[in-house]
Amino acid sequence: MSTDLKASPGASRGTGLDRFDTAAVDRETRLEMHRRMLRIRHFDLQAIEIQARGLMPGSVHTSIGHEAAIVGACMAVEVDDYMTGYHRSHGHPIGKGSKLGPLFAELLGRADGVCGGKGGSMHLADFSVGSLGESGIVAGSIPVAVGAGLSAQMQANGRVALCFFGDGAANAGPFHESLNLAAIWKTPTVFLCENNGFAVSFSAKEAMAIDDVADRAAGYGMPGVVVDGQDVLAVHAVVAEAVERGRSGEGPTLIEAKTYRFREHSELMRMTVGYQYRPPAEVEEWEKRDPIVLFAEHLVGEGIVTVEELQGIEDEIVAEVAAAVQFALDSPFPDPASAFDNIYATPIPVRGAF
Repeated sequence: MSTDLKASPGASRGTGLDRFDTAAVDRETRLEMHRRMLRIRHFDLQAIEIQARGLMPGSVHTSIGHEAAIVGACMAVEVDDYMTGYHRSHGHPIGKGSKLGPLFAELLGRADGVCGGKGGSMHLADFSVGSLGESGIVAGSIPVAVGAGLSAQMQANGRVALCFFGDGAANAGPFHESLNLAAIWKTPTVFLCENNGFAVSFSAKEAMAIDDVADRAAGYGMPGVVVDGQDVLAVHAVVAEAVERGRSGEGPTLIEAKTYRFREHSELMRMTVGYQYRPPAEVEEWEKRDPIVLFAEHLVGEGIVTVEELQGIEDEIVAEVAAAVQFALDSPFPDPASAFDNIYATPIPVRGAF
């Protein structure tokens, strides 16, 4: 496969997928890819700032550096296709097309949030774009994606389930159990591992006896492929083919996007103080492959857009995110009386009512 972006150590390789096609993505789709990556970046930058001001409860895990893997995958599926995320998942609903205001309001625990303020940063869900939810439990959403794929299969509605998770989750039991079930039942599930090299501060090189998570696909009889997670077009092409396999009844696919997080594991965790688990030179090398910068160079180099037009697009996104932040700050906190709403399908009777 060839792309217009710079070569990287994550060049696409693997077995079972061989029709990578980046040329099929038209101009407007490429521009929308850029917009969505910018939305994720500026959304997370604002989340960092708001938390630093003491206005956001809990941990914040940003997707800065992962934008191409997220957007490339999300734009290869339809709005009503299912999607599950994990703890580092602000970007996934944005990549799927969620409105920014309700997403940011959820981060602040406000009533106008996508989950009414009850989910927060690690538990966003937006059914309007097929986002079934995220989980702070490592590998917790992977079985959910298999169930969603099974549901689509049983209903014959043509949908697929796109499942995001990190390299740490690939070493957890639910990952293996889920891939086994998906393979046996041939569910239309696309497993996408965002391998950023570290589970918190533990290197993936020390956590696995193999170099690539995608190699594990062979043990479950499904295609496995490694793709450059900094190349939005490459990710889009690979996921699009996996989606085609799923819709046609050929079963699941495991994709590993080699990427890197530019920030710490979470914004409240300063692991670099007294403990340097990532070599500075490694971080610098990956930062040279900022997916947004690379794609901007591609867009200009291909004559799709000018530098001035790119700046105009970014200015629009900055204003859009600023409006979302203000929407969130203006949103009220949930009424305490609603604390137990939407917990049980059938409310538990109060004492004395038995």
